Amino acid sequence: MADLQAALANSDLIHDRATLEAAIVRMSARIHDDYVGSVPLYITVMHGGLPFAGQLALELGARGLDVEFEYLHATRYRGATSGGELVWKHRPATSLQGRRVLLVDDIVDEGHTLAQIREWCREQGAAEIRIAALAVKVHDRCVPGLAADYMGVEVPDRYVYGYGMDYQEQGRGLPAIYALKD
Repeated sequence: MADLQAALANSDLIHDRATLEAAIVRMSARIHDDYVGSVPLYITVMHGGLPFAGQLALELGARGLDVEFEYLHATRYRGATSGGELVWKHRPATSLQGRRVLLVDDIVDEGHTLAQIREWCREQGAAEIRIAALAVKVHDRCVPGLAADYMGVEVPDRYVYGYGMDYQEQGRGLPAIYALKD
């Protein structure tokens, strides 16, 4: 197993907890305005999306927006640093037919996993699918047509971890986002 403390010593702090929490508050205002009068199906993408999704849900609730919770677990990484074939570990049990769906995930990197998840939601009959991502990686390699509808912060095109994102299956609970030094 990799040494998380060694990774932290070789990383830059990109966004601290206060910055991330302020970004989540800003996002909640936009999401509230877009969903007022409806109860969206709020699908957390596990595992990475969990810390962000919990914080965002509380902010939406504080604004008076109710959401119906659901989750999915699909991965292309399985502990590796590069993605492979999409593996479904859990699909939502709630029907997506005719629903407004909000996918909540930690990061939009190249977007391959989210693109496949979004396509699956379309196949299930979702009326609308939007993406809320805590972080968006800055580069030009994203899947065409895939973008976060709601974004918290931008991160550099480096290996990032913390606040749900892992460093070799560690560090998801760090209350900040770090990037390994080049």
